[in-house]
Amino acid sequence: MFGLVANLQKKVIKNAPQYLARPLMRNPANAIITEKRKECPSPVIPEIYKNGALPSFLIISSLNQQNPDFFVFPTKRVLLSLVALFGNILLASCQGPPESVTLATKLETRIAELDGEVGLYVHHLKKDHSVLINADELFPAASLIKVPILASLLNKVERGELGYQDKLIYTKDRLYPGEDLLGSFANNEKLTLKKLVFLMITTSDNTASLWCQELAGTGTTINTWLKQKGFLHTRLNSRTPGRADARDRYGWGQTTPREMAQLLIRIRNRKLVSPAADEEMARIMGRSYWDGEAISSVPPSISTMSKQGAVNASRSEVVLVHAPHGDYVFCVITKNQKDQSWKHGNEGFSLLRDISRILWEHFEPQQPYLPASGNEQFR
Repeated sequence: MFGLVANLQKKVIKNAPQYLARPLMRNPANAIITEKRKECPSPVIPEIYKNGALPSFLIISSLNQQNPDFFVFPTKRVLLSLVALFGNILLASCQGPPESVTLATKLETRIAELDGEVGLYVHHLKKDHSVLINADELFPAASLIKVPILASLLNKVERGELGYQDKLIYTKDRLYPGEDLLGSFANNEKLTLKKLVFLMITTSDNTASLWCQELAGTGTTINTWLKQKGFLHTRLNSRTPGRADARDRYGWGQTTPREMAQLLIRIRNRKLVSPAADEEMARIMGRSYWDGEAISSVPPSISTMSKQGAVNASRSEVVLVHAPHGDYVFCVITKNQKDQSWKHGNEGFSLLRDISRILWEHFEPQQPYLPASGNEQFR
């Protein structure tokens, strides 16, 4: 009897590695793994067991000749526990995460909710990942057109044709109807070109912007500069000879989501006007009074460059986010919106906030951000 047990023990030691390496589906009782995956490796046998040594808890305690598998590991409960453990580890390592909804699908789904037309351009500069939805279609630029006005103006400063600290004299005949800050200035009050630029970009002052457009050489000069820089669709229409039809259709200016985003990318890369001028533009565009839409969905600790635009049937925003895991830029523009209200919950305004939130959550999943409760009272 002792000889038989000894022989069986030798057989156990000899065959242990190959039994551990067998597929777990060989016995229907082993229901731990229900599917074999080609990409899953076979169980790995530790080196200490390949020389014939077995751990002390795998000691033969009985013999069941009715079950040909049982004689290998008589302590079957222990074996099954090990198999369950190894099997679960293998499944955990081989089972990939569930397929996530793509960024494009999320954006398309949200855009479809707006009663109107939408153009979107998204580009992550580090990952070189883009999403384009009507990105090359023409849209009303509204106040986004102030970005090329700024660039063309600083181009003249760079060339010495204007001085950034030059004193200008404001007269009431320049007033553009609306709630402009510059309109509150006294007649013949002086201000620098730098302050005028601040008013145009930071507060989106229309009176200041039309004055900057004039100082930059009028819309004709700005359009020529845009063409030279390779922007084939972005154009000023207002107060620009030969652009009356385009003005009737698109308003002050026209652009595409891609081109407006590319303007910010070139500023960021110091490739639009000059390194010094682009750096100044980046600083100016990092200070926006109108931070209630896309910017509000980005943590306040994150720096951005942005410009906002809005007319009755169109809402727009272009933003470059200096995110922890890489800069990304996006431009959203709507047109033919049914909702032409000016309340915070306007469909276009809500779209800008939601697009920005979706992008932040996608590109920075480890840094979730939710605006503080009650923030609406400050918007």
